[in-house]
Amino acid sequence: MAAIGFIGLGHMGGPMSTNLVKAGHTVKGFDLAPEASQAAADHGVTAVDSVTEAVGGVDAVITMLPGGQHLLDCYGDIVGAVSPGTLLIDSSTVDVADARKAHELAANAGFGSVDAPVSGGTAGAEAGTLTFMVGAAEEAYRRAEPILEPMARKVIHCGGAGNGQVTKMCNNLILGASMIAVGEAFVLGEKLGLSNRALYDVASVSTGQCWSLTTNCPVPDMVETSRANHDYEPGFAAALMLKDLKLAVSAAEQSGTDTEIGRLATEVYQRFNDEGGGGYDFGAVINSIRERSGGTS
Repeated sequence: MAAIGFIGLGHMGGPMSTNLVKAGHTVKGFDLAPEASQAAADHGVTAVDSVTEAVGGVDAVITMLPGGQHLLDCYGDIVGAVSPGTLLIDSSTVDVADARKAHELAANAGFGSVDAPVSGGTAGAEAGTLTFMVGAAEEAYRRAEPILEPMARKVIHCGGAGNGQVTKMCNNLILGASMIAVGEAFVLGEKLGLSNRALYDVASVSTGQCWSLTTNCPVPDMVETSRANHDYEPGFAAALMLKDLKLAVSAAEQSGTDTEIGRLATEVYQRFNDEGGGGYDFGAVINSIRERSGGTS
């Protein structure tokens, strides 16, 4: 079993760190929010008062932070405080360029590193069924794999430094766009007199089938796993979807890739966030579509 430092104990990092403890690892954790640290401590994590205290004398450090600048600032502290041979694992969702800068900071200080963003939301974090998309050299990936496994359904090596982030943004471009399409289809059906159940029963076994329909259907009472059944309490918040779509659009612009659907999806989620929807599950975008459509007929 490993000694692990965990930085960022929020809605994702908290349950992730708990699953590491359940697997028998020793975990020291730090979060700027005292309530997050206390919640993790209640589940066996040793809560400490600083980043440097969390990362000293451990085998690996996992970071789960809000954005790229937070990550780079944190790595600036980490690389001067960790022991030789410590593996640095970042599971934040950040810009590819920032992820690669973090790898560079680690390499320049003599540490192996991986970028390992996740898919699966808070439910996956709690259940230990996340998908980790890993960007790293082969040796670093092999070292990271047994540490990530207690938190994961799948751990997938996506290539070199930054490719975990590339995979995450591409996946969420698909996810965000498909949820809008599913929402528009249900609202169109409602306006034309089609029951939601009839549309679901057909599309879920036909060519319209997708995760946004069959796992997180934006209409309540279609599937048990949908956040729509719980007043759109977020499994994956609309504000986070907007963040990920913006990362994808930015990367597309930098690489000269035409992602017209990605741009349109970003505009839709930007409007939904501006309307106050950012704290709801991203599937709640269907309610914005309904409102702009004048409600149901």
